[in-house]
Amino acid sequence: MRIGMGYDVHRLVEGRPLILGGVTIPWEKGLLGHSDADVLVHAVMDALLGAAALGDIGTHFPDTDPAYKGISSLMLLKHVRELLDQNLYIIGNIDATIIAQKPKVKPYVQAMRETMAEALEIQISQINIKATTEEGLGFTGAEEGISAQAIAGLETVENYSYAVDPRQACGGCTGCGCPKR
Repeated sequence: MRIGMGYDVHRLVEGRPLILGGVTIPWEKGLLGHSDADVLVHAVMDALLGAAALGDIGTHFPDTDPAYKGISSLMLLKHVRELLDQNLYIIGNIDATIIAQKPKVKPYVQAMRETMAEALEIQISQINIKATTEEGLGFTGAEEGISAQAIAGLETVENYSYAVDPRQACGGCTGCGCPKR
């Protein structure tokens, strides 16, 4: 098993939509960023990329690239899933926390789980999202921004191989249907 963690923060500003976990939340302010500034999705992407040792979101989606200006973070999340697929990683689970004084996001958590699970092509039971405040402390407590943290567990395809010797095309097991048994 491989474990990765992710963290992201964005400033709250007027005149932008508030998008968390791919869900638009009605609020007087939104998050400032090059993309849609979805801190939850960004933290999850960094956790997944970290677990796979594939760098971070800044490496794959630099904020200096106009191609990512205003892009939906769910599109970026789908690309991360494709990177995991290409490198033969399987998502075990994701656990994420949104840190925001306001707005209360609990009513939207289920929709966030569904939206992100669909983008990652995983079961909803593989992703957990929590929300908390910082009791009025710090920049999130002062309602200046929102942050998110995430941890992800990945499995490798090798962990599901029944081959006795992974260097051989057929390891000689009886469960895989290999003609050399």
